[in-house]
Formats: sequence, structure tokens, C-alpha cells
Amino acid sequence: MTLTRDRYQVELGIPDYQLESGCSHPFGAVPDKDGVNFSIFSEHATSVELLLFDRDDSPQPTQIIQLNPKFNKTFHFWHVYVKGLKAGAHYAYRVDGNPDLHHSGHRFNKNKVLLDPYARGNTNTLWQRNNALGTKDNLTTSMRSVVIDISDYDWEGDRPLNRPMSDTVIYEVHVGGFTRSSSSISKHPGTFHGIIEKIPYLKELGITAVELLPIFDFDEKNLLREVNGKPLKDYWGYNPHSYFAPEASYCAFPDVGNHIREFRDLVKALHKEGIEVILDVVFNHTDEGNHEGPTISFKGLFNSIFYHLVHWDKQYYMDYSGCGNTVNCNHPIVEKLIVDCLEFWVKEMHVDGFRFDEASILSRSQDGIPMIHPPVIWHIETSETLADTKIIAEAWDAGGLYQIGDFPGYRWAEWNGRFRDDIRRFVKGDPGIVGAVAWRLAGSADLYQSSRHLPINSINFISCHDGFTLNDLVSYNHKHNEANGENNQDGINDNLSWNCGYEGETDNPQVDALRRRQIKNFAAILLLSQGVPMIVAGDEVRRTQKGNNNAYCQDNEISWFDWNLVQKNADIFRFFKLMVNFRKCYCHSALRRSNFFTGEVNERGLADIAWHGCKLFKPGWHDSHARVLAFTLGGFEGEADIHVMLNMYWEDLDFEIPAIKGRKWCRVVDTALSSPMDIVEPGEETLVSGNIYAVKERSVVVLISKWFSINEFPIRSEFNE
Repeated sequence: MTLTRDRYQVELGIPDYQLESGCSHPFGAVPDKDGVNFSIFSEHATSVELLLFDRDDSPQPTQIIQLNPKFNKTFHFWHVYVKGLKAGAHYAYRVDGNPDLHHSGHRFNKNKVLLDPYARGNTNTLWQRNNALGTKDNLTTSMRSVVIDISDYDWEGDRPLNRPMSDTVIYEVHVGGFTRSSSSISKHPGTFHGIIEKIPYLKELGITAVELLPIFDFDEKNLLREVNGKPLKDYWGYNPHSYFAPEASYCAFPDVGNHIREFRDLVKALHKEGIEVILDVVFNHTDEGNHEGPTISFKGLFNSIFYHLVHWDKQYYMDYSGCGNTVNCNHPIVEKLIVDCLEFWVKEMHVDGFRFDEASILSRSQDGIPMIHPPVIWHIETSETLADTKIIAEAWDAGGLYQIGDFPGYRWAEWNGRFRDDIRRFVKGDPGIVGAVAWRLAGSADLYQSSRHLPINSINFISCHDGFTLNDLVSYNHKHNEANGENNQDGINDNLSWNCGYEGETDNPQVDALRRRQIKNFAAILLLSQGVPMIVAGDEVRRTQKGNNNAYCQDNEISWFDWNLVQKNADIFRFFKLMVNFRKCYCHSALRRSNFFTGEVNERGLADIAWHGCKLFKPGWHDSHARVLAFTLGGFEGEADIHVMLNMYWEDLDFEIPAIKGRKWCRVVDTALSSPMDIVEPGEETLVSGNIYAVKERSVVVLISKWFSINEFPIRSEFNE
């Protein structure tokens, strides 16, 4: 190997590090007490240089180490041990090889400075994206990786929580947007530390897991365009360039290599309060884009292996992701990287689960054809390290592959888009779909049971980061994405939304009251359904994006959590909080089944589930005008029975209530009532007498059965005869 020292290094007295051949494994930069071992994979490279930088903003390397293939290469692994180098050092690579773009797909370019794919942290102090395009040298404006010692941390006994999937309530949240607003009054806004400050809020809401939008390092500086003088950048982060490194902008002190420590602090703090951490991960594409995109890492190391290329002209990329390139997930080296990554975040970062963006791409072969037994998916499913880890698929991709109910593997849960669509249609008043709604409420057995899956394979949601917020779902009939600068052409057009009679914000009290009721209807149905509910951050306080249903580029007030809404819409927050607690209650396990209904009958003669319309046992499956549905969940082993009535018609309707020997019905929820009577605290339920309940238009009513002695009188009573 060859070591080059420049005048800058000599003048500052930076040591002349002793070099050894090093080891091919593990990948990345791994420090020990004597130095750092570096190892990367590049099958077709002819030369590799390791660049060492004194600081994150050093324009020139203090040392350049030319790896000798005779001593520093084992098969396709390039490695070197730098004795005396310490954690905190900054580094990058230059890699060269024989270009054969059209036939082999190699994109070697020694002018480009490359990040380590296994780096635990990166800095972008000098980064200028435009200089990573084309063929010119970008040394002085490149990103750099950081040597991080992951062994030096006190976990205080922390481990992943392993909460049962059936008991999980997920809260999807963007790390930056959660506290970036000045209304958050955060000491470190937009960071992992910022979320730690808001844990008491999450604890009060009652959710059991946070699902963090992508926190793998991405280019948050990527300027997409300007609209009305406002710069638009990659806000969501679904364009990673490093899979082992926490996003630098979410760290309070990234320049000193604090990436790992700050993320661990967040996980440990959440675990102490019983909240799991699920990461939204993107293995289907990277930030390097198509043939015109920047060279950051993978393109310059092993482009022909890492990406799906067009077979007849390999300078171009197959685009099953809709984002310019597609990761070749089932190549052995790429499969190893993906599994290594997941196991790293579980073993070293104590993460509890993963949600896989466009996961259907993981099922494509190296030829792009869907596989019955994709190696990477089954490797993830059968990994002992990941055995207790939650794995969730977005079971489709942009190449037309749609696998809801049919995703490979058994324990993979799926974002249930059918649940979202059917419940949206029902609540806005579409007729004749009560059969589909019943399937969704009961855990979507029509999608999952025949393939030997379970209700817990269904992740139920009404809204997510992508699309209308829940408030906007009841406030807009049409998308309003003008702020994105794409002439309102981006984002889906069919949102299955209803504005309650007025488009956008309004001071009309009748319209606002109806919107509040509809929001509560959605929340109640979501949390009463079998499967795993997911709430998107801010829906519980009516966060709005002003009708923007594709805010991927809006790192501003359009996307940020406005903490003033917590007080302004305290009634909505209270409703969500009590509905979450109602679902989690130990005596309501009928809402959290791990298996599908079987027709089993309890000691009071109630089946595990019975379906009704306004009349008992007459749900109107074949009524093309039906807009109502009711159901009874029989409680077992002393638990409460639950009776739910859903009236999405625009007039009040009388619903029959089943009689229960030895018990009486008490009202917990009526979304037509004003707060605090819309949902009551445990023990404050209202006795309902008679066999009829008048359900108001567009509302949800929930009753539970309670035992009363002949001399016992409830605090409240209500007669509906």
C-alpha cells in the first residue's frame, strides 16, 4: 500500500499512521483500542484509495492511502488497518475501474469521492450535490463518513420490548417535522432529542409504538425547485444514500460523530416509557437516481450489482420504484447488506421493527420477475436476530406489482390499503359497501385467511404521511398541491374524501361540528377494528396541510406539527386518547384478537361476533342503499361484551340492541354528542335502558355490557324505548 502525506498534515503535526493489511470482515470502519479496520466490497474495481480527513470541513485529505491489491484485497473485498487512528476521524473513498457502461454497467470514476456503504455516520458540511453529477472531481464539496465507536454506550439494561403485535398501536411520525415548529418550544428542534422532549405527550396519547419516517442518511440539502421564493427540498427522506447511518440533520451534534449515541438515547428513552421504535426503511431505491443522478456511493463501488439495469443498454436503470433506480435486492451481496443493516439496527440500536417502503421490490428476481420464494424476504423472516422483530410491508411497488394479502412469508404484516379505501368510502356515505366494511372491521379475513395469515398481518390506517391528513380528508374534495410547484399534477386525484359541504377552512360552526364528528367516526372505527391500528402524527389534533396530499417537499409549516393545536383541539385529542385506552383495556381483548372469528359462543349465548343493521341479525349485505352497520362482540372469561352501531346515513335512525341475560348495556361512545360526553372515562358509562337506541346521523355509538345487582343504580341513565 502507498501512503501520501501533504504539507497541511506535516505542519499540524498529524501523525504518520502505521498501516497493516487489515481484515475483509466486518465491513465498514471498525475501531478498536489500537486503530481502525476499513473494509469495502467492489468486485470490478482496479484501484481503491482511502482518504482521511482531519475535520468534517477539511477541503483536502490529510492522508491518502492507496490500497495494494496484493496485500489489501481478499477476493472482492478491499481492506486496510490504520494503526493509531481514533473514532471521530472522517474518511471517504476514491475507486477506479475499467469503464464499460453499455455492456457491463460499471460507473467507476476516480474523480468522485464515495461514502462507505457501511458507515455509521456521515457529514455533509461541504456537500454540493451538483458537483457529484457528471465526471468532474468533487473532492472539496463531497460528503464524508465518520469513524464511530459503537461499543462505547451504556444501555442501562435496555432491550427491544417485544410487545405482541395484537397489542400494538402505531404512531407514524416524521422526526424533523414533529418538533421543528417554534410552537414545539424544543431545545433541539427537529432532532432525535426533540422527540425525547415530547415523550410525555406520546405517553398520554397512549400509543405503544412510534413508526419513524426514514431516518437513514439522505440528502436533506437536495434543492428540488423554488416556488414563490421558497426552496423545496427532500423532506420525507425516502431517498437514502446510507443504510447504517442516522440522518445527520436529525442529530444535534453530527459534526463530532454523535449520530449513533443520539439515536440510541431516543430508543432508550422511549423504551423506558414502554414505547417501541419502528423504522420506515427504503431498500427499493437510493438517492443516486437514474443515469443522470449523482454518484454518492453504490454507483461508484458496484453499480452493475447493486441496481437493476436495462438488459440491452446497461447505462440505464430499470425503474420499478418510480424514483429513478431500483435496488437489486436478491443479489447475494445486496441481500447481505440489507440483512446486515436490519440486524445492526436491532442488535446495536435496539430497534423493535421495520416498515418496508415499496416492499414488493424485495420480491423481484435479478431479472425483475416476481419470485415465489424471494431469498431476501425469507432471510429476513427466518433470521434468528430478527425473530422477535416486527416486519411490515408496503405490499406494492411502482412497477405494477400489488401483493396485499399475498406478500411472501407468513409473519410479514402489510399496510392494508383496502382498509383505508373501504372505510373512507363508508364514512363519507357511499352506499352498498357494508359487506366490504365488515371484512375490514373483522381483520380482513377475505385477504389474509386463505393464505394462513392472521388479523395481526393487517396494519389498518385511515391516513398516513402520503395523502390527506385526517382533518383534510373531511375538509377537501380535491387536492391543493400548488405549493409543490408541479401545477397540481402530483399526488393522487381520487382521495375518497368529503369536505362536509365546504371546500377548505371555514368559520361555519355547523360545517366544523360535522367535520369534528367525522374525524371521531374515523378514529372510533379504526380503533374498534381487528388488526393493528396506525395513526399519523397530528391527526389527533386536526393537523392540516391545507389540502396538500403530497407534501414530500414541504419542510415548513405545511408539514410541521403545530403544537398550538393540542390546546385548540383538546376535545379531539381527548377522544383519540380515550379510544386508544378503550382498545388497550384488559377487559376488551375482543378488540385485539390474534386469530379470526370462529363463531364461538360465550356463557351468555353471544357469538364472538354477530352482525346487524338497524334490525338485529339483518346487516343488509345485499342492500345497495345500505349505509349502516352494527356488530356485537361477545366477551369471554368475564370480559365485557361490546356492541357497536355505525350510522353513516344523513338522517337519525333507530337501532335495535340485543338483550343480555344478567347484564345491561352502558354507553361509552356517541360521536354525535359534544365533549366530554362523546366518550367517557372508565366507570363513567351511561346506562342505556330499553331495546332501541336512536343513533344520530353520521355517528358511531359504542356500548359495553356491565353486570348490575337489583339494588344497584348507575350514576347516569338514559332511556331509548
